Amino acid sequence: MFDFSPQPGTPTQELYRQLVDAAKALTEGEPDATANMANVASLIGEFLPDLNWAGFYRIAPDKSGNADELVLGPFIGRPACIRIPLGAGVCGAAAASGETQLVDDVHTFPGHIACDAASRSELVVPIKRAGEVIAVIDLDSPSPSRFDEVDARGVEALAAVMAEAI
Repeated sequence: MFDFSPQPGTPTQELYRQLVDAAKALTEGEPDATANMANVASLIGEFLPDLNWAGFYRIAPDKSGNADELVLGPFIGRPACIRIPLGAGVCGAAAASGETQLVDDVHTFPGHIACDAASRSELVVPIKRAGEVIAVIDLDSPSPSRFDEVDARGVEALAAVMAEAI
């Protein structure tokens, strides 16, 4: 049995260090991408407070097989949008640009896709392998300005681990 629960009051940077270490421990040697994303989505929920959604969208062919889009992967939270075109919303912007998207107020983000009306802020980090975006990690919070640069760097470190695990 795994117990990766952080101690209350752990400083944010240390919390991310522990989260990354736990993700490495759970995914090391496991070749199944879905299992690894599911376990890490659960870890994110255990480690990071004030979230209403956390999970993965992966790059996959659209329904017609003509273009790539983001397709829902393992997550925790309410049911979510299944398919997101590249460039659409915060997730699509992260996937299309290959850049972390840190949004203090999702209602001011052009083209925001509201999968959960309770979400107020969002952090989306692309997962890259060999320079190509293969997925994104998406975190939503019901609190405005929930995420900062420490969160962005921490999730970017987690994305580097996931690039080898999915």
